[in-house]
Amino acid sequence: MLLEITWTAHPVIFQVGWFALRWYALMFIVGFFIGIKIMEWIYRREGLDPERVYYLFLATFIGTIIGARLGHCFFYDPDYYLAHPLEIFKTWKGGLASHGGTIGVILCVLYYANKDRLSKLWLLDRLSIAVAPVACLIRMGNLFNHEIYGHETALPWGFRFIQNIPQWERGAEPIFCNPSHPTQIYEALAYLAVFFICWYQYKFTDAGKHRGVIFGTFMIGIFGSRFFIEYLKNVQEAFEENMLLDMGQLLSIPFVLLGIWLVWRGMKSPAVEGYSPIVHKR
Repeated sequence: MLLEITWTAHPVIFQVGWFALRWYALMFIVGFFIGIKIMEWIYRREGLDPERVYYLFLATFIGTIIGARLGHCFFYDPDYYLAHPLEIFKTWKGGLASHGGTIGVILCVLYYANKDRLSKLWLLDRLSIAVAPVACLIRMGNLFNHEIYGHETALPWGFRFIQNIPQWERGAEPIFCNPSHPTQIYEALAYLAVFFICWYQYKFTDAGKHRGVIFGTFMIGIFGSRFFIEYLKNVQEAFEENMLLDMGQLLSIPFVLLGIWLVWRGMKSPAVEGYSPIVHKR
């Protein structure tokens, strides 16, 4: 049985001159590609033009990047970024927050749905299925970056992550942490489970006929699992050290409550036979 895993994966897959392809970026790209293919299948299945998915992808991508960056800046270090607003644009320095990304995606998707005359909850229900694999693969990108890991553990799957990544990439000897919870893997597996649950709801139950149920399930699954896994994670910012709940947990609570309300509201309402994605404006 393994007593520990020394994780020496390099964050960069290859580099040619100034260009470096990182595992995190690749996971992001692959996740969006899978999401696009899922949504194309759903659009065909429900009688919509699958070419429209690429406009949806663009809205989702923009919402993810802008929302995640602003979320990191203003949820975790607002004083610094308000004093240095140009730093907000320096995304290459790192700093993306999933809660902000979720808000950004929802806002952009609502705008897209309005422009494309689609039912907002119809779209959010189905998009939830496609987004879950993206969230899963992004956490695997965090694993390759040796970031967002957990407290020390004596469990046989504890990972020894490299703590001095920037220096190691420039040729220094690696400095490893003590065996720690690979919380990136925990979250990735949780998000993969959410994908299968939402997929099952859509394909094999009548949940897709109850507005908001699949989207609500997604919110509960993603942010509920995030809330509990946070207990195992190291805090991301110093100000969280003495907090009863860290920032990730506090930000997760509204999303979970929204999910519970959507599921309750959707299941309380009768199933809508022939639930149409198209909103016919008068």
